[in-house]
Amino acid sequence: MFFPIILVAPARAENVGAVARAMKTMGFTQLRIVNSQVHREPAAQWTAHGATDILDNAETFASLPEALADIDFSVATTARSRAKFRYYATPTEVLEQLSEKRQWMNRFALVFGCEESGLSNADLECVDLLTGIPMAVDYPSLNLGQAVMVFCYQLSALHLAPPPAIHPESPQQLAALRERISQLLTRIEVSGDQKLVDWIEQRLGFAQQRDTAMLHRLVHDIEKKLAK
Repeated sequence: MFFPIILVAPARAENVGAVARAMKTMGFTQLRIVNSQVHREPAAQWTAHGATDILDNAETFASLPEALADIDFSVATTARSRAKFRYYATPTEVLEQLSEKRQWMNRFALVFGCEESGLSNADLECVDLLTGIPMAVDYPSLNLGQAVMVFCYQLSALHLAPPPAIHPESPQQLAALRERISQLLTRIEVSGDQKLVDWIEQRLGFAQQRDTAMLHRLVHDIEKKLAK
């Protein structure tokens, strides 16, 4: 299964080393790093402790959109409570979502932000689903390595299932639906309603394959009606 962990602008080499160690422990091997080179520092190698191959093979990118260019479905982790981003999946719900989407998609990614500032609104808008770690106390965030370990442990079950046979066109269904809905909203002159646009964008991340197929049919019927 192709499933890289993406770190956006990590600031501390030790944390990236801890991430590599957590990944390898749970069976994840692909690391992508955006706008940072701290994984090349000696401190990252020391902390990785047996997972230095993950650091050595890490891919680097200048921006998050570039790191996600070949990904079918992406999940971003955030500890921030923003009014704009209300629809969060718990780690358990993320596993449920990815287990279903694995039946019609090939390439996934899990995105983590900088230790100091997290992911920006622009970064969060690049992904398909938002998640966070429920905590018993009001604490701003976990250590980056700890957060990666929580999700890698939760999602390690995905490695156990045999890969399904996927139709070549299936992985593009969700992206195509997003584009069609965006064009439809512009056509009916409601694309300026940012609250509506945000709601649609965020809820589409929860859509299963049958939901996506039905929404494609609905949009098609609306387009056909408008053409008359």
